[in-house]
Amino acid sequence: MEKKKKTMNNNNNKKPLSLSISHHFCFFILSLFSILTSTRSTTSHYNYADALTKSLIYFEAQRSGRLPYNQRVTWRHHSGLTDGLEQGVDLVGGYYDAGDHVKFGLPMAFTVTMLSWSIIDYGEYISGAGELQHAMEAVKWGTDYFIKAHTSPNVLWAEVGDGYTDHYCWQRPEDMTTSRQAYKIDENNPGSDLAGETAAAMAAASIVLRETNPHYSHLLLHHAQELFEFGDKYRGKYDGSIGVVKNYYTSVSGYNDELLWAAIWLYKATDNQRYLNYVIHNAHLLGGVGWSITEFSWDVKYAGIQVLVSQLLTDEKHMKHKGILEQYQSKAEYYICSCLNKNNGTKNNAGFTPGGLIYIRQWNNMQYVSSGSFLTMVYSDILSKSNNKKLKCDGGDVTPQELFQFSKSQVDYILGSNPMNMSYLVGFGPRFPTRVHHRGASIVSYRENKGFIGCTQGYDNWYGSKDPNPNIVVGALVGGPNHNDEFFDQRGNYMQTEACTYNTAPLVGIFARLNYLQNADLHASY
Repeated sequence: MEKKKKTMNNNNNKKPLSLSISHHFCFFILSLFSILTSTRSTTSHYNYADALTKSLIYFEAQRSGRLPYNQRVTWRHHSGLTDGLEQGVDLVGGYYDAGDHVKFGLPMAFTVTMLSWSIIDYGEYISGAGELQHAMEAVKWGTDYFIKAHTSPNVLWAEVGDGYTDHYCWQRPEDMTTSRQAYKIDENNPGSDLAGETAAAMAAASIVLRETNPHYSHLLLHHAQELFEFGDKYRGKYDGSIGVVKNYYTSVSGYNDELLWAAIWLYKATDNQRYLNYVIHNAHLLGGVGWSITEFSWDVKYAGIQVLVSQLLTDEKHMKHKGILEQYQSKAEYYICSCLNKNNGTKNNAGFTPGGLIYIRQWNNMQYVSSGSFLTMVYSDILSKSNNKKLKCDGGDVTPQELFQFSKSQVDYILGSNPMNMSYLVGFGPRFPTRVHHRGASIVSYRENKGFIGCTQGYDNWYGSKDPNPNIVVGALVGGPNHNDEFFDQRGNYMQTEACTYNTAPLVGIFARLNYLQNADLHASY
């Protein structure tokens, strides 16, 4: 992934200049917004089953390691087969996060957590579409790597390769000549955020795989519990221990959110009161009921925690903690209302493009759209199950159906209901980005041409080409349009044309849910 500058976005932060520009449109956008979303929800008829299938194919394009016999993305081949060798550890496998070949532990773990959450909440719909096996395989490809990377209770390998040397080269992963130096966290070099996120991923995955692979599920839970203990006991930010990650995946939000995130997922996986007590007793200390957040991402987990905790209020057994749980829920609702632009004051809301897309910042904005769409859909389910069927925002009450329609409007924008009439999910629909910023996709397939392609050769012959990529990264969700709904399909425009695993992961459950409802509507009409 090209150089990223990330800043945590809360109600006290200033918005980037590009976001403030979009607020000039706010007064007339807001008046049109409900009309815009309701129009899209009734007039757009997308093949959500196809979108679901393609979203899962994308993870196969991002695989590192020895590819399996049933690999569907045939333009990829084995890569990174010596990862960890210099350090005497087997780190073969896992995922490349985006268009380059570094294996970053934090976004990889968040990807697996979100894939798992999609299956946990919407697995019946994924299964109904015939994609549950592929979804579980996508999860397990990540957790197999995490098991390897967690070599002892207090050691977790955090990264393989580094962004500096990787960006000197434009090569297929099969030809890699860049550094495969591996970096770890341990007792003397802590990384509570990375340990917490990886624990969350393995705990969530243990729920997903509990019935089909109970022994493996138990193994994941063991690793998750050890990693949580490690992260909680030896506290520190992972980018303080591993300097090479700072310009790519800096942990701006710190590690408090990841510790709470890990604890709530461990509670869901084990039903062990100890983990719920951690979430309750550390609610104030670790910011779970203190932070009012307008984004949910690989870095900032608070909104996700708050929504997960809100789910507990639907179960009578949690009523003895009702006071603290409702404080979490209040912050979850702040986030949800911010997505709807219904908090008082523009600084307390997510921004929007004139076309109605959530807009947080110019770099890979679609990650916030997919994660926000997921949380708003999950919260619509929470409202449906609660006694109070409405969300109370400063700007007015919201019904579960209105919240669902908002989520759908964001997804439909991704799939083509936008001013560019373009699908930002690569390979879906008649028009989509063809010059995705992705090394492997932009160079002739290794299966077609096994001749070695060097660093500068890749830049000279492929990176600067105006031609479409020879390989299509099906199911990739690119960074997306700017604050004015404009998109420039150029390989060098990595802010808009690079895709990431954590962009697509939250869409899996949403596509499955929308597909089910679409089919139900069709059957009801006959």
